[in-house]
Amino acid sequence: MSPATVEPLAQKHERNVRKHQKKEAHLNALETEVVALFVQVCRLLGQPPSLGEIYGLLFVSSKPLALDDLPERLGMSKATASAGLKFLRNFGAVKMVYRAGDRRVLYEAVAELRNLASRFLQDQIIPQLDGGRNRLGYINTILKKLPSEERARFNGRITMLESWEKKMRRFLPIVTDLLGK
Repeated sequence: MSPATVEPLAQKHERNVRKHQKKEAHLNALETEVVALFVQVCRLLGQPPSLGEIYGLLFVSSKPLALDDLPERLGMSKATASAGLKFLRNFGAVKMVYRAGDRRVLYEAVAELRNLASRFLQDQIIPQLDGGRNRLGYINTILKKLPSEERARFNGRITMLESWEKKMRRFLPIVTDLLGK
């Protein structure tokens, strides 16, 4: 490559780096800590940190916020904010609010832990348990085809997995009840 082509490539790279860098967030100390808490929860649950940022800001905000407020306050793209709001609305964690005289759609956090936990169990945990139950059924089919000595070796472990799955299903309603009180 000639020196003439290196400089434009370097400039292009620098432009791309700036474009993908996170914008500076505009939060006070309390908002920063609440947002960080919800980011940790999202990571624990295997969800994108941006969901925690959006929910955390809406949770701590004294008034509903518009979509345009989120990128500015959190330093994220409008597309990320929009996708996050859509997910959180579908999940029941955020609701739309209308204010007289304001043409914008505003959003606020739904702070009822029981509803959020119940929805998370229904949408995330129970489908995983159902998939696990199906897999255990398939494992049992394979197990039946094994020679008897191999089958005896694995049978106890498979029985243990089935027991765990049943206990989880019995435990989930208890968790939902506890979170609601």
